[in-house]
Amino acid sequence: MSITQDESNDYLAKRTLKRGSAGWLLLAGLGVSYVISGDYSGWNFGLAQGGFGGLLIAGAVIAGMYLALVLGMAEMSSALPAAGGGYTFARRALGPWGGFATGTAILIEYAIAPAAIATFIGAYVESLGLFGITDGWWVYLAVYALFIGIHLSGVGEALKVMFVITAIALAGLLIFAVSAIGSFDASNLTDIAPTDAAGASSFLPFGYLGIWAAVPFAIWFFLAVEGVPLAAEEAKEPERNVPRGIIAAMGMLLVTGTTVLILTAGAGGAEAMSTSGNPLVEALGDSSMAKVVNYIGLAGLIASFFSIIYAYSRQLFALSRAGYLPKSLSVVNSRKAPMLALVVPGVIGFALSLTGQGAMLLNMAVFGAALSYVLMMISHIVLRVREPDMPRPYRTPGGIATTSFALVIAALSVVATFVVDSTAAFWCLVVFAAFMAYFGLYSRRHLVANSPDEEFAALAAAEEELE
Repeated sequence: MSITQDESNDYLAKRTLKRGSAGWLLLAGLGVSYVISGDYSGWNFGLAQGGFGGLLIAGAVIAGMYLALVLGMAEMSSALPAAGGGYTFARRALGPWGGFATGTAILIEYAIAPAAIATFIGAYVESLGLFGITDGWWVYLAVYALFIGIHLSGVGEALKVMFVITAIALAGLLIFAVSAIGSFDASNLTDIAPTDAAGASSFLPFGYLGIWAAVPFAIWFFLAVEGVPLAAEEAKEPERNVPRGIIAAMGMLLVTGTTVLILTAGAGGAEAMSTSGNPLVEALGDSSMAKVVNYIGLAGLIASFFSIIYAYSRQLFALSRAGYLPKSLSVVNSRKAPMLALVVPGVIGFALSLTGQGAMLLNMAVFGAALSYVLMMISHIVLRVREPDMPRPYRTPGGIATTSFALVIAALSVVATFVVDSTAAFWCLVVFAAFMAYFGLYSRRHLVANSPDEEFAALAAAEEELE
């Protein structure tokens, strides 16, 4: 492998993001924004896989995994603050192959997740009867065009818009919770008839296997919170604020996810909610609050859609700037926004949204996410062992034991995506293999030595040689 020094003096000047745009509170808002659509729709399909009990158990395990994952990423982001996020960490720990594999898995997650969310936005718009729309593709096109356009205006403006939308979405969850308590009936939690599967009961209607099958949908409660470190180059004091932001976001999501799972199934019934496109609204029936939550729920879906566009653009930007993917994808406009890194995945995501298969797209996004988690947790363990003296302003409680737990659960989650939809997971694997082939055959010989991520790795190699 050869790593080239780009000859153009203004190469990085054309690929520089706006710095100092976000403090820890805005980063925490970004973390919640990534995920909050998962509270409004998508998770409920797990009821059809495992029933309330299966999804509850899967959710508890996945919540533990994400907490461990976030604590591990907080440490790595404090030590290596760069726009590549998980790719940057893996590049330092596992070399170019491991770094690119991690970045590719994250791209699969972030390119497909907005497509799934777009289908849920379409379902909400149709249920509201807005503009007489009955065919979702108009909605998919409109949201992609509008929110990519806002991102092109610059990160500071985009993050402020995102923060306001997220605050509205959180208010919607509070309104839902207060309204649903009055309709809560514990018998609704277990109203799915037990099957003849091993271990089946009213609590686990699909048996023990149902717990495993519910895992990808439990992940939807937290999917993409790990994207906070992607804002490191645009944050104030990233070594301090990125860890604070991602941990605060995770704390908020633990509260909202638990509340939504119990109250939605308890108010609307697990069986009815298992196939709903807008479960929080249907759980409230024909009440006036249902209409309010429906409108605000649209804000929640938009918040995640909007912020994950930010995430995929920064991941693609970092990989392109370092030469792993075509370098034209990392050129920024006058507002320091990476133009093609915003537009190209948006076009791909819009095409995927036209399938209208939200549950399938969700499973595909989870495949990419879980694979990236495996690689990122391996990276944390390797860095702790190989570079124990690396400056770490924040250190993960429990150290390697914490991230080893996340690693095991993440590996099982990858397998779970094949249990739910083997065809969708297989095609994600094919795409992943195609990216790796591109790297092996071409881009590994055209990496840019003076990009931040390659410089991190070069410094580490130089320090190792001196020792």
